[in-house]
Amino acid sequence: MISENLNRIYKRISDAAYRSGRNPDKIKLVAVTKTVDIEKINEAINWGVTAIGENRVQELIKKYPLVNKKVEWHLIGHLQTNKVKYIVDKVDLIHSVDSIKLMEEVNKRAKDIGRIMDILIEVNISGEATKYGIKPEDLFDFLKEVPKYSNIRVKGLMTIAPICADPEETRPYFKDMKRLFDEASKLEIQNVNMVYLSMGMSNDFEIAIEEGANIIRIGTAIFGQRL
Repeated sequence: MISENLNRIYKRISDAAYRSGRNPDKIKLVAVTKTVDIEKINEAINWGVTAIGENRVQELIKKYPLVNKKVEWHLIGHLQTNKVKYIVDKVDLIHSVDSIKLMEEVNKRAKDIGRIMDILIEVNISGEATKYGIKPEDLFDFLKEVPKYSNIRVKGLMTIAPICADPEETRPYFKDMKRLFDEASKLEIQNVNMVYLSMGMSNDFEIAIEEGANIIRIGTAIFGQRL
């Protein structure tokens, strides 16, 4: 089932990329493994998945030593400052930095172990009270603070669009996010290099790709509905 699901997803990624004049090889699939057991994760990796994303620090720590091949680890869920120390030596990219306080802690913990930590800034593009992320209008002031922290690199932006019955309704949010990404890309700020735009999940990733996403985060469409 996982192999069939992945084949369908890769086809949909390619189709969405070609529709928007993009190279599908430039789009990174992060398999979201929240509540997925280790056997299914390893099966997905055996079928070509190269990056996995965990929402919860506790799950990531538990699964990290059990994965049977070298893959990228992404922390995609909300991250509390008191949990940073547990994952800073394990993950390749943190998607969900949404406060100066968290950025300071990531920098501190990365410095403690002598590494540079790649992060994305989470933006609440929809303005929903239930979502994390900084306000779009605060992004540029936020980015101006980054040079204070020498052990992090801002590699791009992340967002979560509203859940809509019709995925087409997410398009305006993704358009706004791409516009923000492009504006941020023009800034010349130390330790800021806008490479990744992480947006799009199982229900809306094709729209996200059409609007410029180059990281998509897919769980249900790979592993099926989970608790």
